[in-house]
Amino acid sequence: MRGGGLHFHFHLWLVFLFALTAASFGLGVENQSVRCIAAERRALLDFKKGLTVVENRLVSWTSEEEECCNWIGVGCDNSTGHVVKLDLDAMFTTGEIGSSLLELKHLSYLDLSSNHFHKIPDFIGSLSELTYLDLSGNSFTGFIPHQLGNLSRLLCLDFSRNSLSSFIPISFDNMPALQRINFEGNNLEGGIPKSLGNICNLKELNLNDNKLSGSLGVVVKNLSGCAKDSLEALNLARNRLTGALPDLSILSSLRKLSLSGNQLEGPLPVSIGKMSQLVLLDVSSNSLHGDISEAHLFNLTKLQKLLISFNSFSFNPSSDWIPPFQLDYIDMRSCSLGPQFPSWLRWQTTLSYLDISHSNINDASPDWFLNILPSSLNYLNLSSNKISGSIPNLPLKFGGFPLIDLSSNLFHGLIPLFFSNSMVLDLSNNMFSGPLSFLCTTTMNIGLNYLDLSNNLLSGEIPDCWNKYMILTAINLENNDLSGIIPNSLGSLQTLESLRLRNTSLYGEIPQSLENCTALKLLDLGDNKLTGIIPPWIGERLDGLNVLRLRSNEFHGNIPSTLCRQQLLQVLDLSLNNISGDIPSCLNNLTAMAHLGSSMALIPLAGITYTVDFIGAIGINFHEHLLVVWKGFEREYGNTLGLLKSIDLSCNKLSGKIPRELASLQGLINLNLSRNMLRGSIIREIGQLKSLDSLDLSTNNLSGEIPESMSGLSFLSMLDFSNNNLFGKIPSSTQLQSFNATSYSGNPGLCGEPLRKCPGGEPPKVPNNGGNEGDEGLFEPLWFFIGMIIGFLIGFWGIFGSLVINRSWRHKYFQLVSKLTDWIKLTMALMMVKLQRKLRLKE
Repeated sequence: MRGGGLHFHFHLWLVFLFALTAASFGLGVENQSVRCIAAERRALLDFKKGLTVVENRLVSWTSEEEECCNWIGVGCDNSTGHVVKLDLDAMFTTGEIGSSLLELKHLSYLDLSSNHFHKIPDFIGSLSELTYLDLSGNSFTGFIPHQLGNLSRLLCLDFSRNSLSSFIPISFDNMPALQRINFEGNNLEGGIPKSLGNICNLKELNLNDNKLSGSLGVVVKNLSGCAKDSLEALNLARNRLTGALPDLSILSSLRKLSLSGNQLEGPLPVSIGKMSQLVLLDVSSNSLHGDISEAHLFNLTKLQKLLISFNSFSFNPSSDWIPPFQLDYIDMRSCSLGPQFPSWLRWQTTLSYLDISHSNINDASPDWFLNILPSSLNYLNLSSNKISGSIPNLPLKFGGFPLIDLSSNLFHGLIPLFFSNSMVLDLSNNMFSGPLSFLCTTTMNIGLNYLDLSNNLLSGEIPDCWNKYMILTAINLENNDLSGIIPNSLGSLQTLESLRLRNTSLYGEIPQSLENCTALKLLDLGDNKLTGIIPPWIGERLDGLNVLRLRSNEFHGNIPSTLCRQQLLQVLDLSLNNISGDIPSCLNNLTAMAHLGSSMALIPLAGITYTVDFIGAIGINFHEHLLVVWKGFEREYGNTLGLLKSIDLSCNKLSGKIPRELASLQGLINLNLSRNMLRGSIIREIGQLKSLDSLDLSTNNLSGEIPESMSGLSFLSMLDFSNNNLFGKIPSSTQLQSFNATSYSGNPGLCGEPLRKCPGGEPPKVPNNGGNEGDEGLFEPLWFFIGMIIGFLIGFWGIFGSLVINRSWRHKYFQLVSKLTDWIKLTMALMMVKLQRKLRLKE
């Protein structure tokens, strides 16, 4: 359902660094006491010529304005007038970084970040006075120039969030003053050169989100030069590093260590406990395993953030263990912490983030637990355990709007009032009971974004107080013991993207107020007792729908043609209602179903991002899931819901023919039109639906032959044509012959594998006279057959007398009669089949 992003923030450090740099150069931007150098002004104007600037953000850069020290983004030395700073951060600039910058011989600060430059010029290495170089957030590709090694004064180097490839240059040991390197978010490969370990001032090294490979042990060895005593932050997350965790305590000054998302394996070394300066330890999402003991954490007195999730760790300290640290961030998802509730958490009273989901806890929630949660809590996730008990209605009030996920546990009782003060509230798959009145306790809620109370024992009506929720994106109340009507105030939720009220015993009509929920992507009102017609405004107003599920209600009337306007619709389920009339031929306008494949496997909802101090931004993403009846079974689709393209109109009273336009929906995977009153033939173009995996046309009044084009449906794994009036030979193909006879049963005129063999090896062909035949054509075989019988009888009696007299003639004659009789029987059978076909076509 959700996933998190993690990266380091160093902005405050950069401000401090720049302040020092500016002070050392006497830098100022306003109130310049001297004029800028003319040659440097010309160099800046030449540099501007190679740029394309959105919204003319460099409007002050003109030849008429001679005082270039007043230009936006330009800073000069107050004493000499030389340009020492060029800051074009987020100017939305494209073009080339011109070599005229070489004329700025005193330039110490260059920031071209968050623009659209494509190539790092080699001459950058000739700006020998640079102390700060930031080219992050551009579109740079190719190599990191080795000429950067000439920048001996450089303190900070940031090339993050580009598309740089190849290897990290080995020339960095020529930059002895370097303190911070940030290459995160590129495509760098290979290992980490020893030259980085020879930078004695290096404090921060960010190489996360690249393609670096090799053993982590080699990496640590390469960093074990003089940098080992200065390095404070090492971020190698989300690379391709392998091997066991080495002795990291050699990096004696390390405060922040992030190794998440690699391919590390083996146990957590006890030597980690020697890293007494650690504030952040992140080894999540690897293949690490084994027990974590108290000894691993004994000396980590400064530890604030511990992330060990998605490994195979077990952490079960003694019940009286008092941790030496006070954590504010704990992520232990998918670690084994149970079966008892972790008692050591009672000493962690400054928590802002706690995730112990999927942790094999099978215990009652202790009384002290909620009391330790501070008002500053940002995130609480206890989901997918077996935690039981009720939650007392404490006077707890969160200062912000936390994300609370207690789903898939055994909690029971009433939902406490303070939970309504949340950004995300997921209590699904528990045994909570009682009414939903807690949702109406506050006068205005500006924080709740995602609400999931599904699969509980909640009762009563859905409250009519939704107009107080200003940014609600998703509501899921399905599978509860609710009743009543759909409240009108739901229509006030203009940010609502998902509304799921399936199986809640609702009745009445769909309120027209929902037409105001124009942001809806998913609307599931299935398995209720809703009545009336399907409102035409669903197609007119809710034009962003990906999923419309109204199955198993009591809707009547026609399928509104306005549904054809749903160009993003991928799942349409109107089955098990009383809908009548024809299938709209305009369904070919459902263009999302016409496309082969999909760019997204997920159907995302609006994401939620909040900032946790020191860790950075935590992104929580929500994706839709849906129960779909497919191939006779109810299945839940989540991570692949965006790939599903399905139409289910089964179990209604639809009549008329299958519209040929359906063949345009070439991305369709599931088509179910069964148990209606459809007539006519199966459309010949059905073979164009190359993506079909499931096709059910059973229990209708369809006639004619199975189209030959179906032999090309190579992905078909479920087929049901039973209980129709189809006839003729089943087309030959690997797929069609792979289904058992029940897929074709109830069609007496069908033959061929897997049914009986067709008479004579091939079925008789129905004459094609342009489509319609007269009554004479229908009776031609009948008159032929009657005439043949009369002629036979006359001839028989004409010679019968002579046969009685002559014995040898009689013997030969009856041999001939026997053969003739067999021929007549076969001819009669063929003629009757042909007659039946023509009668059916006439009908």
